[in-house]
Amino acid sequence: MSSMKVIPSEKEEDACYDRAKEVKEFDETKAGVKGLIDSGILKLPRFLIHPQEALPRTSASISTTLSLFQVPVIDFTGHNERCRWSKIVSEIREASEKWGFFQMVNHGVPVCVMDDMLRVTREFHEQPKELKKEWYSRDHNVTVRYFCNGDLLVSKAANWRDTLMFDFQHGPLNSETFPLVCRDVVGKYMEHIHKLREILSQLLSEALGLKRDYLTNIECMKSETVGCHYYPSCPEPNLTLGATKHSDPSSLTILLQDTIGGLQVLHQNQWVDINPIHGALVVNIGDFMQLITNDKFKSVEHRVLVGRVGPRASVACHIYPRMSHKYGPMEEFTSNENPPKYRETHIGEYLAHFRSKGLDGYKALPQFRL
Repeated sequence: MSSMKVIPSEKEEDACYDRAKEVKEFDETKAGVKGLIDSGILKLPRFLIHPQEALPRTSASISTTLSLFQVPVIDFTGHNERCRWSKIVSEIREASEKWGFFQMVNHGVPVCVMDDMLRVTREFHEQPKELKKEWYSRDHNVTVRYFCNGDLLVSKAANWRDTLMFDFQHGPLNSETFPLVCRDVVGKYMEHIHKLREILSQLLSEALGLKRDYLTNIECMKSETVGCHYYPSCPEPNLTLGATKHSDPSSLTILLQDTIGGLQVLHQNQWVDINPIHGALVVNIGDFMQLITNDKFKSVEHRVLVGRVGPRASVACHIYPRMSHKYGPMEEFTSNENPPKYRETHIGEYLAHFRSKGLDGYKALPQFRL
């Protein structure tokens, strides 16, 4: 009598599935999602597959809706001139209140420097894994490290993204400690970002109705981390995401993206493409800015889609408050009629909570509401 092959049911497969084991084995390769592509996979491992409700819908009606909105683009030409400064302040105020996002053009960072930064991001991630493995770490105290998914060990579904991170939160870094492939370029890019950070701090201060040096003086835009992200072409892009819906824990984020596209912002309950503009930088309000302004400026959720065409590269500079200070809603934005909405906290506590929950599709900020 011939034996019949028994096909396990979906529930039985779920019961047998050991996600922790699959993630651990993947993490130990230190090759990231780029390593999966290099190995020739045609199907995504289960830990990278997102639930259907978290994935983008594709229909003509959605595409039509998205085209009705466009993220504000602000021209910084002549920002030193008094009349132009006032106009830019006004545009930043409107964008920060209504969108939480805007794109900057003619901002002073040379296009060639930005192009170089994207180039070395690709070059680092496209090296053989043997050359990248020495930088692989999940230790947040390591100031220069490479990893796949910061929340890999806690997330329910991992994202299709590898990252090279530079952590400047405790002060300048010695460029000799950087990977050789990007050593000179990162330093040059950050010189320009530091200057732009100061300008943005002044503009945001005035956009909030404060003195120009206010945000600088309270040191809520004091330090940075820089994440050089890499999203390889994906064999099943309809099953995963480059970044799950989230808002940033920073005060402000300055993003350099290439021309591939994929970044979307949630606006009026619709996902809107942030169409790449060569030479532009994307700015978004972070959770900590929403906290100290008592909801005047709001951090907005965004995500990254992946595709078969790529790879996509981006460089996210997250600007944080001083590590040693506690911050709560500023007096200027509170009153008897509008009391503080959040308790005081410091960025270390906030980041600990943000990391513990991972990119689970929910904002971290409600945890700190009074």
